Amino acid sequence: MTDGRTECAFEFDTDTRVEAVGDHVYTATVADRWQAVGGTANGGYLLGIALRAACLASPMPDPLAVSAFFLRAGVPGPARIDTEPVRSGRRLATVQANLSQGAKEVLRVVATFTDLDKARGRTLVRNEMPALPPPETCVDPVAAAGLPAGSAAERVEYRLPAVGGWWCGKPTGLPLAEFWMRFRDGRDADLLGLAMLVDAAAPAVMELGVAGSLTAELTVHLRARPAPGWLACRVETRHVVEGFHEEDFEIWDSEGNLVAQARQLALLAE
Repeated sequence: MTDGRTECAFEFDTDTRVEAVGDHVYTATVADRWQAVGGTANGGYLLGIALRAACLASPMPDPLAVSAFFLRAGVPGPARIDTEPVRSGRRLATVQANLSQGAKEVLRVVATFTDLDKARGRTLVRNEMPALPPPETCVDPVAAAGLPAGSAAERVEYRLPAVGGWWCGKPTGLPLAEFWMRFRDGRDADLLGLAMLVDAAAPAVMELGVAGSLTAELTVHLRARPAPGWLACRVETRHVVEGFHEEDFEIWDSEGNLVAQARQLALLAE
């Protein structure tokens, strides 16, 4: 995977770079090209910064399970990430990372790491990759709909079989979508990229006619290193209770492997 030690010209790697300034303490700059609509930093992008620092503090290479609590909005500018190795065992290691701006904590992350090269055991996958037409025959919804989008949407490329529903001002009432996704500058996804991409698409609840949602907590399970190429995605919400909803996200790689799952709890925008 691409970690904090790697130099790379791709935008995601440049904009999630961290620099060690003390014992388990890092600094970073929250860039202005990963913003959501409204001008605040995309949550998955902030998670990418914090997780990159956590990678440096971990004795094991691969993030496996990541829980992120969003305490307040992040904005472009300097950030500090304090990391703490919590425990290290034979197969798993856990690290906490807190991202702050000014004197205020923005994001708190707990990540468990492993070495996927040494993973062994039974495999059972009872779900299937989304049945999508080839990406070259699909439509870029951002370009087709002509809607205003945050700068984060300009960094990620999407392909849908057809553009309809909320994209055209006619929500279907069914909060479910399947589509292709990848970084627009040609960067193939790695584990760190997957942790960002699970929060890079429009919320499925947009099909309920709402303006969006605000993430309170995001959990990501990283199942395997993805093969290069387009990623097939499925996002769905099944329950909305008193304005709070869950969103489940799956990512499958170009070889048909399930590589990431995520669930977030979020609040509907009013």
